Amino acid sequence: MNRSARTNTGSSRSRRQGAPARSARTGRGARGGRPAAAGGEFALPVTVTPALPAVETFAELDLPDRLLTTLDAEGVTVPFPIQGATLPNSLAGRDVLGRGRTGSGKTLAFGLALLARTAGQRAESRQPLALVLVPTRELAQQVTDALTPYAKALRLRLATVVGGMSIGRQASALRGGAEVVVATPGRLKDLIERDDCRLDRVAITVLDEADQMADMGFMPQVTALLDQVRPDGQRLLFSATLDRNVDRLVRDYLDDPVVHSVDPSAGAVTTMDHHVLHVEDDDKHATTTEIAARDGRVIMFLDSKHGTDRLVKKLLAVGVRAAALHGGKSQSQRNRALAQFKDGQVTALVATNVAARGIHIDALDLVVNVDPPGDHKDYLHRGGRTARAGESGTVVTLVLPHQRRDMTRLMADAGITPTTTKVRSGEAELNRITGARTPSGVPVVIAPPVTENQPGPTGSGKGSGSGSRRGRRSRSGQGRRGGSATTGGASPTTGGTSSTGRSASAGRTAAAGRTASTGRTSSTGRAASTGRAATTGRTASTGRSSSAGRSSSSGRSNSGKGQGR
Repeated sequence: MNRSARTNTGSSRSRRQGAPARSARTGRGARGGRPAAAGGEFALPVTVTPALPAVETFAELDLPDRLLTTLDAEGVTVPFPIQGATLPNSLAGRDVLGRGRTGSGKTLAFGLALLARTAGQRAESRQPLALVLVPTRELAQQVTDALTPYAKALRLRLATVVGGMSIGRQASALRGGAEVVVATPGRLKDLIERDDCRLDRVAITVLDEADQMADMGFMPQVTALLDQVRPDGQRLLFSATLDRNVDRLVRDYLDDPVVHSVDPSAGAVTTMDHHVLHVEDDDKHATTTEIAARDGRVIMFLDSKHGTDRLVKKLLAVGVRAAALHGGKSQSQRNRALAQFKDGQVTALVATNVAARGIHIDALDLVVNVDPPGDHKDYLHRGGRTARAGESGTVVTLVLPHQRRDMTRLMADAGITPTTTKVRSGEAELNRITGARTPSGVPVVIAPPVTENQPGPTGSGKGSGSGSRRGRRSRSGQGRRGGSATTGGASPTTGGTSSTGRSASAGRTAAAGRTASTGRTSSTGRAASTGRAATTGRTASTGRSSSAGRSSSSGRSNSGKGQGR
């Protein structure tokens, strides 16, 4: 695919194929050789064109009235700092580079501008007008949920494009037309290769948590997608951390961006307490179990999927309502675990880093690193599940003796000075910090969600499963799909059984348990609850259920319509 280039004050918007990255671009300032900031982050670029001043209320912004009304209805009355700082510029069409910790309001910071600038336009089939790229399915769903009420207010159509879900349904949504697409890079690439999506009309592109996309190896896919959007379009890049991989995106794709770093130190969250608990290897599991049994919810992070599943099994065995969340679970299993955790059915969510970004749980006050994270970025994002949107919270890390030196270095990289305490299970200090307590010891089972019965509603005329198919094999005039073997009409003159000897829907009981004229029981050997035979040459049902609507011997009601098993 040929990559188009945007000409803006003589600079190239997209990287040219085969051309080396340049250290300086007109209108962007020289970035080659800039010193890296602490913690491996790059020094933020200097904006050439002055930024517009921040606002303190949404009313000061050039937002459509319907968006302002929806903000009030959603209880969003005062913009968070990152919103007040970036929205005046993003609404004016400027590129934006924004850094803010998780839970700081980044989603609406880019979402309101994207929706307001797309309002009034209509996307053609397979050609979205705005794109939000995110690293994970969970973050994609969170972004979609957050933007949906505002998109509806402006009559804009949202499509979520992620792996692990039906690609056919996603393709159908794109063919039907969607102004805004929220996507993970891999699945969007697949849809483009299938000719189900084109990006040449995308005028606004958002990269949310770009650093994680780089960490996950998505950078080649991200840059390939950015090369396909409109070269004169707007770019908004938001993240909690900005490392050197993000520097590359800034240099190659953002044009004189307005820079807003709401949190100079990503770890400097005044409402979050950080504790490092020194534990012994032989006591670590008991300590973990008591923390999980606390009176309140907790997210516990482990390194591996196997370790996550193993801990959940042990917690359930001692009475802790736990569930696992990791990349080895199907999307429906992950959604179910999150839903059960949010509604309180599950109190301990045991997860790998798949839950470290893009998951918002209201009033979650404790995050526990059962296994210490691999680097400071993972620590910040794991901890970012608590103390969100101004709330308070605690992050606890269990550290074994051989892990202490690495943990000290990690905390220094994160800019955090934690409280360090040596603890053992059962001690009052552990309870004071985490609320730990002894579990009940009574095994628990987390029930799966109740699913609707497969048959259609009574009177729908539709059966379910094999029963309705068997009804189609009955002789002509004797059965319709989903009905009784005779559909309430007259039987053939022979009065014989249907070709299957079974009712169409249940596949077990005949309409009255007997043949219409001979009085013999049907081939299933099950009589209806009344045992009455039809003697008029019609089946016992005659459009009604056997025994006047009472259940047949199988114990299932028969209202003359199909009842699947």
